Amino acid sequence: MGTQQRGLDGVIVVDKPAGMTSHDVVAAVRRAVGGPRRGPAATKVGHAGTLDPDATGVLVVCLGRATRLVPYVQASAKTYDARLRLGATTDTLDASGSVLERRDASVVDEAALCEAFKVFVGEIRQIPPMVSAIKVGGERLHAKARRGEQVARDARTVTIHDIVLEDFEPGPSAEAAFLVRCSAGTYIRTLAADVGERLGVGAHLAALRRLGSGRFSLDDAVDLDKVAGLASAGRLAEALVTPAEAMADYPAVVVDESQARSIAHGRPLPATGQPGPVAVLDGQRRLLAVVHDDDGMARPTVVLAPAGARE
Repeated sequence: MGTQQRGLDGVIVVDKPAGMTSHDVVAAVRRAVGGPRRGPAATKVGHAGTLDPDATGVLVVCLGRATRLVPYVQASAKTYDARLRLGATTDTLDASGSVLERRDASVVDEAALCEAFKVFVGEIRQIPPMVSAIKVGGERLHAKARRGEQVARDARTVTIHDIVLEDFEPGPSAEAAFLVRCSAGTYIRTLAADVGERLGVGAHLAALRRLGSGRFSLDDAVDLDKVAGLASAGRLAEALVTPAEAMADYPAVVVDESQARSIAHGRPLPATGQPGPVAVLDGQRRLLAVVHDDDGMARPTVVLAPAGARE
């Protein structure tokens, strides 16, 4: 277990390896941070945006007070490098599942695939896969799926900003590599399966790597070995992104000392005039709170003001 490190408030971007769940990554970071798992001395750790066990790439992990920002950080657009295999459908919609049906994909050429991709660009409706982490009846779907259960799922609206074909290998089991930029909550395995059905030959997701989540990319990411090494040396703070930087995708306002004291106590501020979440920063560009305009005032939904701002 790593040396306990106090005062770790920020975001660390992990390059998640294959074979680990997002929860496994959180547990590894928590072990690296050290200290008790529960109680007032425990450092809170949470992730912003689930990645499937077989998927790799950008997983944003929030520590300390920054865990309060998870709903905002995980709402950012995502970018993926994906690979689909045509001609075979699976019960999980990806390569980890059992093959349900095989069809000859030789009839599909690059032009047909590009036309199919175009159909899914924009606002679309997706049915979450049974292996997803969505809860139905108080239980996650993937737990039901492991017992062989199938339950009705409501379709959800997501947005595919663009799809770019990178490579195409024709044949009975044709494969395609593509880049996709999409809204949070998009299931790439569902996209792959739906593209296959559109082409009439079926498909499943063969591989997936998340290249970016909002402002974070693989350039910002570190592997778990480096996280453990920095933590054991008491230097994990060097890899942390500040809460203010983590909210850089959102509009921001800078307040004076009087307003900083008010927001630190959860009091509203004058309306920002900006839609959606707005980050409130002090003169040192520290994140104090997140507010929403409501009834003529900017009301805090999250307060992260440093202790000194409360005095």
